[in-house]
Amino acid sequence: MELPEPELIRQSWREVSRSPLEHGTVLFARLFDLEPDLLPLFQYNCRQFSSPEDCLSSPEFLDHIRKVMLVIDAAVTNVEDLSSLEEYLAGLGRKHRAVGVKLSSFSTVGESLLYMLEKCLGPAFTPATRAAWSQLYGAVVQAMSRGWGGE
Repeated sequence: MELPEPELIRQSWREVSRSPLEHGTVLFARLFDLEPDLLPLFQYNCRQFSSPEDCLSSPEFLDHIRKVMLVIDAAVTNVEDLSSLEEYLAGLGRKHRAVGVKLSSFSTVGESLLYMLEKCLGPAFTPATRAAWSQLYGAVVQAMSRGWGGE
C-alpha cells in the first residue's frame, strides 16, 4: 500500500528515536489520561498498578514502551513496503486480543501517538506531517486488526 510523504515520516521520527523511552513514556502517559480503563490490562506477576505513575515507572512496563517504539520504528523503516510487516503485525494483534485489548482502544493509541509527536516536534509537526502519520498509523492498525479476525 502506498503511503504519502515517507520523507516527512522518516524526518520526524529521527527526532523521536533519539530518546525513544522518554517519548514513549509521553505517549503512554497520554493514553492513560485519555483511557484510564486500559491501566488494569497491564499486570505483571498479577500485581495491579495503583496509578498510571506507578505503571509508567515499573521496569516491565518500560520494557513494553521500548517494544512499542521498536514496532513504530519498524513501520517507519518499512514505510514504503508495509505489506512486508503484515504477518508480524497480525501476530501482534493476536497477542493484544489475547490479553483483553479491544481494537477500539487503538484509536486512542493513535491520538496519543500524534500528541507525543506534536510535543516532541513542536512547530515542525505540520499538518502534512500529521496527515502522513495518521495514514501510517491507520495502515498499521489495519494490519494488526487481522489478529482480531477482522480482514
